[in-house]
Amino acid sequence: MPHYIYESRLLKTLDGSGPHFICGVDEAGRGPLAGPVVAAAVILQKGRIPRGLNDSKQLAEEDRETLYPQILELAVAVGVGQASVGEIDLVNIRQATHLAMSRAVRALAVPATFALVDGNDAPALPCRCNTLVGGDGRSLSVAAASIIAKVTRDRMMVALHAEHPGYNWRSNKGYGTQEHYHGLRIHGVTEHHRRSFGPIHNLIHGHKIWYGGETGDSNDKTLIQQDS
Repeated sequence: MPHYIYESRLLKTLDGSGPHFICGVDEAGRGPLAGPVVAAAVILQKGRIPRGLNDSKQLAEEDRETLYPQILELAVAVGVGQASVGEIDLVNIRQATHLAMSRAVRALAVPATFALVDGNDAPALPCRCNTLVGGDGRSLSVAAASIIAKVTRDRMMVALHAEHPGYNWRSNKGYGTQEHYHGLRIHGVTEHHRRSFGPIHNLIHGHKIWYGGETGDSNDKTLIQQDS
């Protein structure tokens, strides 16, 4: 379970000119075929931390929805940033994720002195940062950020489902599930699909694609082909 030890250690190393604030940063939506990538930055303060925080992937949807308003209420500050499908296609998903993270940190109402970023790929932020592999399961601030990012993006995909119900984004949130691939075969590609991602690129250009579950594993022998 995540804890506050990383934030406490960092605060002890910073000079006495404070106050200093440590934010956790995480993203949601690197892997889907559709929709933006969303990042969140959260500053927590010891003594005002919601109970039950954990890596968003380890929580049920109802638990994430319960914790979401609690984080907004108790956190010192919460920032959210996103990179659009157009930006993902323009600069690639890695750079778009970094852009969303930077926007999230800049959106904090209280400037962060230091950031703890989930993963091992440090983005360019308006403050110093450290990466933390598996940070959403180790740091409470990063766990909170993972919940904010996940709930925010999930709600966006549910709203987009209302406009494009043929892909069941309400359920798969834009990931490459079998029903999503079949929706692509029947309805084609929307403006919300990432054209730089292999399956979408191949479909646009009339190539056969294989459905292999959410990871797009080509070992699965379910053929998805666009109607001619």
